[in-house]
Amino acid sequence: MKVILLGTAAGGGCPQWNCACRLCTAGLPPRSQDCVAISADGAGWYLLNCSPDIRAQILGTPALWAGPGPRQIPLRGVLLTDAELDHTLGLLMLREAGGLPVRAPDAVLRALSPFRSIADGYGGWTSLTDLPGLRVDVLPVSEKKPKYAAAGDGPWVVAYRITDLATGGVLVYAPCLKSWPPGLDSFVDGASLVLLDGTFYAPDEMAGVGGPDQLAMGHLPITASLPRIAGRRWAFTHLNNTNPVLDPASPEHAAVLAAGALLPPDGTTYVL
Repeated sequence: MKVILLGTAAGGGCPQWNCACRLCTAGLPPRSQDCVAISADGAGWYLLNCSPDIRAQILGTPALWAGPGPRQIPLRGVLLTDAELDHTLGLLMLREAGGLPVRAPDAVLRALSPFRSIADGYGGWTSLTDLPGLRVDVLPVSEKKPKYAAAGDGPWVVAYRITDLATGGVLVYAPCLKSWPPGLDSFVDGASLVLLDGTFYAPDEMAGVGGPDQLAMGHLPITASLPRIAGRRWAFTHLNNTNPVLDPASPEHAAVLAAGALLPPDGTTYVL
C-alpha cells in the first residue's frame, strides 16, 4: 500500500492567512491542510479527507495527475473522518469529477447535505463501499460535531484502519481525537504506520493567540499521546499553526523525535 501525505497541517494550514504568530512568521516550510492519498496498486487512489487545498495537492503529486485520457483521473473515492470544513471543503473543488464515491459516518453525510446538493448539479456523489485490495475497519472516536452542524446522533468522528490484503501492511489514520477512546489501543495494535492527531503539543497552547483550549476544540495534545508510543511507528499529522513542533529547532520537536515518533512534512511517501 502506497501512502502519500498530501497535507499535514490543521485547518488554515501553516502559515495561516490571518495569523502573525511566531511560527507563521518564522519562514518555516509551509504545510497545507491535512489530507492523505492511499493506493493498493499505484494506479487507483483514495483520499482520506479532502482538504480545501486539494487542487494544489493533486497538482503537486504526479501520481494523482490526470491521464492518459483527456479526462481520465486516478482518484477512485474519498473517505471522511469527520465533517469539519478543513476535511470536507475539497469535495466541492472536485465537483468536475462527477459521481466521485464518498464514505463517511451517517452524521457526517447528513451535515454535508448542502454540499451534496451543490455537487449533485455536477454529477453528484455515490456511496463508496469497496476499495479493491484494501480492507477498511472503522472506529468511532468522538462525538464532537462541527460548529455549523445541527445536533444529531453520532458518531461524528471516526478513525480508519486500512489493511493491504496482499502485503498485510496496515495504516491507521486518526487525525482528530478529543481523548483516547476505548478500543483505540487494540485498533492501532500491530499497525505498520499510525497517523495520529498532533494538532496541539500542550493543552494550553491556544492561550497565546486568544483561542480556546484543546478540549474545547476536540484534540488530544501530543503530550498525552507520547507515553503510548513505546517504539511504535507513529507519526503526528494535523499540526496547528501554533504547535511548536513545527520548528525543527524547538525542544518540543526534539521531544517528539526522542520518543520515537515522526513529524513528516507534506509530500512524505510510505510503502506498507
